Amino acid sequence: MNQSSIEQGNEQATRQDGRRAMADEQNGKAWPDLAGRALGGSVVYANDELFAERENLIKPGDAVFQPHTFGHKGQIMDGWETRRRREAGSDSAIVRLGCGGVVRRVVVDTSYFTGNYPPEVSVEACGAEGYPSPAELAAAEWFTLVPRSPVSGDARNEFEVEAGRRASHVRLNIFPDGGVARLRAYGEPVPDPRLLPATVDLAALENGAVVTGCSNMFYSSPANLLLPGQARVMGDGWETSRRRDQANDWVEVRLACAGSVEVVELDTSHFVGNAPGWATLRGDSGDLLPRTALQPDTRHRFAVPGSPVTSAVRLDIYPDGGMARLRVLGRPTAAARAGLAARFLRLLPSGQLTGLLRAAGLPAAEADRRAGDFSGELPGDLPPSLREQLRLDS
Repeated sequence: MNQSSIEQGNEQATRQDGRRAMADEQNGKAWPDLAGRALGGSVVYANDELFAERENLIKPGDAVFQPHTFGHKGQIMDGWETRRRREAGSDSAIVRLGCGGVVRRVVVDTSYFTGNYPPEVSVEACGAEGYPSPAELAAAEWFTLVPRSPVSGDARNEFEVEAGRRASHVRLNIFPDGGVARLRAYGEPVPDPRLLPATVDLAALENGAVVTGCSNMFYSSPANLLLPGQARVMGDGWETSRRRDQANDWVEVRLACAGSVEVVELDTSHFVGNAPGWATLRGDSGDLLPRTALQPDTRHRFAVPGSPVTSAVRLDIYPDGGMARLRVLGRPTAAARAGLAARFLRLLPSGQLTGLLRAAGLPAAEADRRAGDFSGELPGDLPPSLREQLRLDS
């Protein structure tokens, strides 16, 4: 396969994801896939992957199938597939989420698995510190997202999840064996404030930013603007249809938190004949960037005079076209820092919160009591070391 074919395949996959995201947005379910490779998810464990590799579970785009395409282990499947069990038990795979968050909807996609799909599945989650190994995760405190449930073959099996605790990993269990094409864990990112430096990308999806509205998403989702890293292909950004009137296209973003904006970036990478001619960026109290000419296939970076504070932005492009990424670099306000810390602590699983308090120097009994009593409001007597880690005094 040549480079051109690979790029075409990547663009097709990202456009499939865009169409899926647009459908979710239109249905009021515009949560990102926390497990997806686009956010940095990784399949860290599977007890068996003889027929098809575990990494396929979190690939971008829908699964594909080429009949009568055989390798040395049989028909090549675009998914995760285990061998046929000859003893009691079940198979499982563990995904480290690209960013920690609260899972709200799970999709177990069995596309093209017909005589070899698992008749039942369950999905669990856990909150873990750092980057534990599979052996360490085996001893973690797991909680249920999807109880053991029947699924159909060659289908997108969707499960709504009641909002619960912040998760860092999810575990897919299949009963007793078989194949799953994709696993999606849609939810709300909950950033760890201990890992946020003084200046952050306030418009980053992984930090909690979200698209709240846009004029047009004909070709691809505006949520792509907020993804980490550089766009891989044109289809990895936001692209509108061609306008035949005198209006212009726009997108609105609720930032991860209120902050003083220092630098903004408007990236038109890969958009060559379809980049906007001009753009403006507005905050809560006025222009962050006045109407400015843009160049195709260019990362434009602009300093923002006066570092104005804003909690949302509106990007207007003139008249239409495509944008790869939007970055809004700024410093969270003190109140915003406190809000991020309170939300993070409130949504931690009790065991993880207890461990965090113990690590901050509280005796075990006191840490257990405080974790059990935590109401979501930041107590004034947090251990000094924990306040420092949460950057509450910065």
